[in-house]
Amino acid sequence: MHVIAINGSPRKNWNTATLLTRALEGAAARGASTHLVHLYDLAYKGCTSCFACKLIGGPSSGRCAMQDELRPVLEQIETKACALILGSPIYFGQMTGEMRSFLERLLFAPHVYSQPPRSLFPRAIKTAVIYTMNVTEELCARLGYPAMFQSTASSLTRTFGIESETLCCFDTYQFPDYDKVVMEYMDPARKAARRDAVFPEDCRRAVQLGERLALGG
Repeated sequence: MHVIAINGSPRKNWNTATLLTRALEGAAARGASTHLVHLYDLAYKGCTSCFACKLIGGPSSGRCAMQDELRPVLEQIETKACALILGSPIYFGQMTGEMRSFLERLLFAPHVYSQPPRSLFPRAIKTAVIYTMNVTEELCARLGYPAMFQSTASSLTRTFGIESETLCCFDTYQFPDYDKVVMEYMDPARKAARRDAVFPEDCRRAVQLGERLALGG
């Protein structure tokens, strides 16, 4: 069992990365080997619509043909991963641009234009997405974020054959020192208190997520 986590945050040691690390710890506790990829370390682009992945009998049929630093990651997912965990903060109501570009490359190549759509990915693997965001759960719902969460989960389920999971971490603590940034909207003391009270539970849920993904792999 090999579990790969993809960090779509520019930070390597903050909320999203911490939750991904905890999820991998949960998977490792169940005997899985693990690997964490930081997308911001890689030089790559989103899908360029070359359609090499769609050519009948082509050498890249069902696989992205682009040659860049994302290619080894996609190959590792195809050949080794039994489970895949994605993580991204929410910026302006969406996942980061790096994560979006990654998903274009990950999902479009195996997608077949058929009725109903089908996938050329060679096997079924478990997937999950961890989202971190500055807004509360109530504001998240009011802003319509769950529609994006469901759309991403549906695409992952359709591509990889197993229903995808979603884990959300709300009202995150953004800075180690709020006194150094312009942030009049936030109450630093309340943010710190919430992180102390709630974030450990988010980490526990991430560990449990990793354990679930590793079980039965």
